[in-house]
Amino acid sequence: MVHKVAVIGAGPSGLTSIKACLDEGMVPTCFESSDDMGGLWKFKEVSEPNRASIYRSLTINISKEMMCYSDFPIPAEYPNYMHHSKILKYFRMYAEHFKLLQHIHFQTSVKSVRQRPDFSRTGQWEVVTENRDGQEERHVFDAVICCAGHYTYPNMPLKDFPGIETFEGKYFHSWDYKGPEDMYGKRVVVIGIGNSGGDIATEGSRVAEEMYMSTRRGAWVIRQVSDNGMPVDMKYNTRFVHILFQLLPINVLNWIGEGKLNAMYDHTMYALKPTHR
Repeated sequence: MVHKVAVIGAGPSGLTSIKACLDEGMVPTCFESSDDMGGLWKFKEVSEPNRASIYRSLTINISKEMMCYSDFPIPAEYPNYMHHSKILKYFRMYAEHFKLLQHIHFQTSVKSVRQRPDFSRTGQWEVVTENRDGQEERHVFDAVICCAGHYTYPNMPLKDFPGIETFEGKYFHSWDYKGPEDMYGKRVVVIGIGNSGGDIATEGSRVAEEMYMSTRRGAWVIRQVSDNGMPVDMKYNTRFVHILFQLLPINVLNWIGEGKLNAMYDHTMYALKPTHR
């Protein structure tokens, strides 16, 4: 019996889920709410509600050797850390090579996924979709794979910032950030020291009058390039290192790791050392 599978989302996880289904002799149908594949990596100049959003200068923080699909290597001439445009191009190459696009329904939103009344016997699901014309359609599938991502909705905890209602300047989430144009000559504070916060503070510091970064507990800052110019994830995400994690006490591993990181930047001198250390 051929199993019908619904795949929700045509981003990187959705694409490889379609391929995995085809490899196993299943019949996948992918529903993508936008007009293109790529998910998070499809850049748009204006952020759209209910979709992930990225900025113009974004490059991935995983090296190409560690992020590529195992059965479809990234071209050798691509840089180790790719701009979002290169990443989207790679996903297009992957989709075209394995003939995945014919299984994707674009501009089709999934409204609900429910177990059918006879689920205990059949294991089937009812999926309700809506196309760009607002027409709903019901489908029956033997399985559902959800690849909708988790960077869709910005979190703005304004209640944690007393006085924000009287603040006369501009504030926004990184979800709305596209470039540093609004920072020229301004005094700016970036709240959060995650990847996006670091990118935005660095880019904005080139045009802002003053740039500050606020972090609650500090962080270990890791460079993308390690010893001898090797990508840092290739250098340390190895079987040997994983064996060391099983053999050595955690305090020894922390001592080694923190020593390497402080050799790059003295985290205490730069007030970056996490408070829990």
